Amino acid sequence: MGSIDRRRVVRIDGEERRAARGDHVAVEEPLEILVDGAVVSTTMRTPGHDVELALGWCVSEGVIAGLDDLVTAKSCFEKSPSLEELDGDEALRRVVEVNTTHRRTVHARLHTTSSACGICGSDAIATTLERCSTSLPTDHTQFPARVIHQLPAAMRGAQRHFDSSGGMHAAALFEPDGSVVCVREDVGRHNAVDKVIGWGLQNLGLPLAGLGLQVSGRASAELVHKAAIAGIPLLTAVSAPTTLAVDLAREAGLTLVGFVRDNSFNVYAGEERISTIAT
Repeated sequence: MGSIDRRRVVRIDGEERRAARGDHVAVEEPLEILVDGAVVSTTMRTPGHDVELALGWCVSEGVIAGLDDLVTAKSCFEKSPSLEELDGDEALRRVVEVNTTHRRTVHARLHTTSSACGICGSDAIATTLERCSTSLPTDHTQFPARVIHQLPAAMRGAQRHFDSSGGMHAAALFEPDGSVVCVREDVGRHNAVDKVIGWGLQNLGLPLAGLGLQVSGRASAELVHKAAIAGIPLLTAVSAPTTLAVDLAREAGLTLVGFVRDNSFNVYAGEERISTIAT
């Protein structure tokens, strides 16, 4: 299954019904992540770059801190016990198996809680700071304001599936000069970020110092957490951050930028990394 599929739609223009036709829709399917033989997460995602997604998730959850903690990571299909009597593809589930060197018990944080679970902001900040990359406070990379203005368009230009479906979030890693080094798409913005971090782990190693992360949509505390754990010093978003995202960025020493649009943006934390023309 690819990232895009087709479904029948009926289009209404004003009060006029158009003929039914096929339309492209973003695919959303479950992915199971196994760490050392145990299922630690089932996430709904867009198929593609599944190993990167699983590795990024493992980094964010503190399962692995770098390539030295990783033995193997592979994607495969497994027979679903609940679907044994079914035939064909429906009886299979997509799995990524991650094997680590330490084989410790995994207690997932981000995927076992919700906004109603009772976890407080101070707990979330403390958890991130405990796992946060020690490189952030000493990463003094400068990102020119003119580069940040260009990032949404640069990321948008590198997206392969948004135009056809309109249903994809994106995340992009970029150099201080604006060069985009990796773009990933997914129906979930957190999945897109995990895929980018997983790519970074495999190709650059952690921490991802000296790089920025551009995301579509808003900047939640979860995305700040993921960037901080991966050692990314700058997170920029086309929309707003949340209060916890701002507080977490300030505590972790991460630069947080929001509302990157119309040749302006807001800096909510870490303004010292943004270079501008003196006024």
